[in-house]
Amino acid sequence: MRIFAISDLHVDYQVNANWVSNLSKTDYLNDILILAGDISNTLKQTEACFNMLALRFKQVLYVPGNHDLWVARDKTGQSSFQKFESVRQTALNAGVSVEPFFADKIAIVPLLGWYDFSFGEPGAKLKMAWSDFHACAWPAGMDQREITQAFTDMNEPLAHPDAETVITFSHFLPRIDIMPQQIPVRHRFVYPVLGTTALEKQLRDVGSSVHIYGHSHVNRHVSVDGVTYINNAFGYPAETRISAKKLICIYDEGRILEKHEQG
Repeated sequence: MRIFAISDLHVDYQVNANWVSNLSKTDYLNDILILAGDISNTLKQTEACFNMLALRFKQVLYVPGNHDLWVARDKTGQSSFQKFESVRQTALNAGVSVEPFFADKIAIVPLLGWYDFSFGEPGAKLKMAWSDFHACAWPAGMDQREITQAFTDMNEPLAHPDAETVITFSHFLPRIDIMPQQIPVRHRFVYPVLGTTALEKQLRDVGSSVHIYGHSHVNRHVSVDGVTYINNAFGYPAETRISAKKLICIYDEGRILEKHEQG
């Protein structure tokens, strides 16, 4: 059994959807795929992606991303929490798991989240430019910290799994210092909406040694205080310098693979 990871497929773009449909239908039938959010902002395309991946892997494990909870284009009048439930049900209908997975002495634990400005307070530019603030719909009076709390509360209780290796995954970043130092200052205005420190506490509490995440679209493989953080975002079509646009294998032959082994 191998474990692969990817996030931010954004199959709203046809070239991205084509990449998914062109994945081998035979190479991964005994393997696990960690899918760390941002599939599509429409249920129809999300469902199509789930169905394609479920046919290609033994098991697909998933957490929703922020784009998956957009409701502005759905015209259904539902809230983003209702969209969250619809997306999860769509995953289950396709055979995609949203629960912890146990096999081969490994536990893989999904962690829901959002962003609560624990990485910094948003400025005027971010409030104007960030699409979530316009494309999501939350209960009246609910702020970002309360939204984040609602999602991270769904991860409790987090018992320490009885497994030799614990892998966790989320869409959002659990700590801001895993962003590369070379990110230009002019782009760092988005940092407040990249994640929450609540996820870092939870992945540590569950005993994770590897954490998969997405959202930033910046591919990354870095170890901090005993945990390896990996981002393998497919990203938007034009993002060819910061994303590899391929699956990466993080586990094979009973062991976690190092960066140089992932290709």
